[in-house]
Amino acid sequence: MVSIRLADLAQQLNAQLHGDGDIVITGIAPMYSANNEQITFLSDSRYTDKLVTCQAAAVVLREADLPHCKVAALVVNDPYLAYARMAQIMDTTPKPAQDIHSSAVISSEAVLGKNVAVGANAVIESGVMLGDNVIVGAGCFIGKNARIGAGTRLWANVSIYHNVEIGESCLIQSGAVIGSDGFGYANDRGNWVKIPQLGTVIIGDRVEIGACTTIDRGALDNTVIGNGVIIDNQCQIAHNVTIGDNTAVAGGVIMAGSLKIGRYCMIGGASVINGHMEICDKVTVTGMSMVIRPITEPGVYSSGFPLQPNKVWRKTAALIMNINEMNKRLKSVERQLEGENE
Repeated sequence: MVSIRLADLAQQLNAQLHGDGDIVITGIAPMYSANNEQITFLSDSRYTDKLVTCQAAAVVLREADLPHCKVAALVVNDPYLAYARMAQIMDTTPKPAQDIHSSAVISSEAVLGKNVAVGANAVIESGVMLGDNVIVGAGCFIGKNARIGAGTRLWANVSIYHNVEIGESCLIQSGAVIGSDGFGYANDRGNWVKIPQLGTVIIGDRVEIGACTTIDRGALDNTVIGNGVIIDNQCQIAHNVTIGDNTAVAGGVIMAGSLKIGRYCMIGGASVINGHMEICDKVTVTGMSMVIRPITEPGVYSSGFPLQPNKVWRKTAALIMNINEMNKRLKSVERQLEGENE
């Protein structure tokens, strides 16, 4: 458990303190369940009325909501961002590994920086270079000549293939596979002939990759993930994809090969994006969208239609199946009306 004086927390958050700075905070909790040793936050003014019954020791909020608060408060411009920083300050997540475990298999030709930790049964092959303060969790595999920058952390059972390059201060969750073969084959009269994938994966700094996400190596050129990119769990990033800086990709997204996504994009969960095309900067694709054409203008894009009761959906589906015939009939009626008006 982490404990901190409210005044010290205010200083670290660059917040205005209102109330007793000697209150000791031992945790963060939602408004409805926080107790008198915990801090909470109000990021949406629609829930200001909840402050009346809030039992927290203190609340992080905007100045406009301060008059409604009955307990100590930290006033900030963005309470949700302050919550993220509070969570970092009070984080109790253990490190993926401590020191170098005796069962780890590390090539004598690997180069390890200062304060590197390697968990049980991890394998690090020849030519690997690990920067200072890299942490490799239990059961990880790091293939030949891979490079991992300072401060990057790998949780258990991450697989990094040969020649992959990962930047500094990245976080890779368990089960992720980086540098596996892209899906490249030629067809010889019905038989599939494998195309060896000769490129690699290059990942920038401050990238986070979710559990069981796979990022394929390039066929000839490289798959490239920019700085500050965040990718959720169980995503598939195919060969030769490029993702621009600070783009966010939610869970279950599938990206086909040779796709280029710009900077500051947000891709909603379970979306499927076609390959060999480009999406420009600052595009938001809402969840479960199917993107089959390039996007050249920033904005919010969606496809599909929302959930409906089954009976309504069946009628909607029937209409969609007959939309071509309906269109022909409509055009026929329009021609008849135009003829009558001449």
